[in-house]
Formats: sequence, structure tokens, C-alpha cells
Amino acid sequence: MSTSMRMISKDEEVDAEVTWEDQQQINSFSKLNAKHSDLEEIYNAKKIEKESLEDLSSELELADEQVKYKIGEAFITLPLEEAQERIERESELLTQELEKLKHDMDGLVEKMDQLKVLLYGKFGKAINLERD
Repeated sequence: MSTSMRMISKDEEVDAEVTWEDQQQINSFSKLNAKHSDLEEIYNAKKIEKESLEDLSSELELADEQVKYKIGEAFITLPLEEAQERIERESELLTQELEKLKHDMDGLVEKMDQLKVLLYGKFGKAINLERD
């Protein structure tokens, strides 16, 4: 979500001094926002990886008794059942990682919302605290 820059009108101006504490809160919001963006990027990549595993799992139902399974940069031949078990474990791990990332992102949003209330309360429209 990208925001555009604009000049504020005279009636939007706020005659409030930016204290050291205010600046710390603004900096905190910025750091939380950057961290949220990073986590969101990781979350989306893991989500795609999980979807790929689900597709692979469906494809394996049509496979023979042996399949080539990639570990790192190498492929090994595994019995179909073992490959399916590995994919299921990887999928479960990804589900756990996605849940943790979502929880972490929700926590960051909550903290940013708290900072927004404080800062918008003091600076009104003279400050823009929208997430990326």
C-alpha cells in the first residue's frame, strides 16, 4: 500500500512541538512498519511454498512406487510412501511457520495502531503513519 505525498493545507497544520518522546514513537512506528513488511514478504513466500507442496502431494497420488526427491541441490530416489510422509511433515512445518508469522505480524500491527492513536492525537493530519 503506497501513499502519495501532498502539501498540507493551512487548516491541517498543527502547532505542536515534536518532543524527543514523539520522535522516538515515530521512529518506533517506522521500525515496526519495516519489520512488518519484511515478515509479510517471508509470509507470502512461505505461503507459495506451501501451495506448491500441496500441488506436489496431489501429483504424487499418480506417481509410481519410486520418486525423485530433492534435498538441497541433490535428488534422491525414495519410495513413494516415504516421499509423501516427508512432504506431509514439510507442509505441517510450513503451516506452523505461517501461523507464527501471522501472529507476529498481528502483534506488530497492534503496536503500530497504538502508536497511531497517540501520534494522530497530537499531530492530526500533519503526520502520515500509513503502513507500506
